Amino acid sequence: MRHVYECPLRWSDMDSFGHVNNVIFLRYLEEARIDFMFRLARQADSGAFTGGSVVARHEIDYLRPLVHRHAPVSVELWVAKLGGASVTVAYEIKDTEQVYVRASTVVVPYDLQAGRPRRITEEERRFLGNYQDDAAGGSGGA
Repeated sequence: MRHVYECPLRWSDMDSFGHVNNVIFLRYLEEARIDFMFRLARQADSGAFTGGSVVARHEIDYLRPLVHRHAPVSVELWVAKLGGASVTVAYEIKDTEQVYVRASTVVVPYDLQAGRPRRITEEERRFLGNYQDDAAGGSGGA
């Protein structure tokens, strides 16, 4: 199963060529990931990811330029790999006609009080397992 986040395009996202700036795509991924891990996961388990998390790695493939328009783009997100102390989230930024970006992010749960990474809890593992999609191909190295 995939989580779908509808992401609006903002005029300030554009570069001088009229395309979404490459750095902005990371913001779109972040918005989708926050919606997934901090809204959806906490609805499923109020303690999920409350201690924090950090991004360990991003990988992104820019496939086509995206120009400003009033319709949002969909950021589809799924779990590509689930380890003991990390999760690899894969994404596609797309609309009904084409895929603009494929990407992946390695996220590490983090204990903010102890100042160190931590293991994924069983509750978090169950939630993340619902979004595993090993069959989803072409996800930016995931």
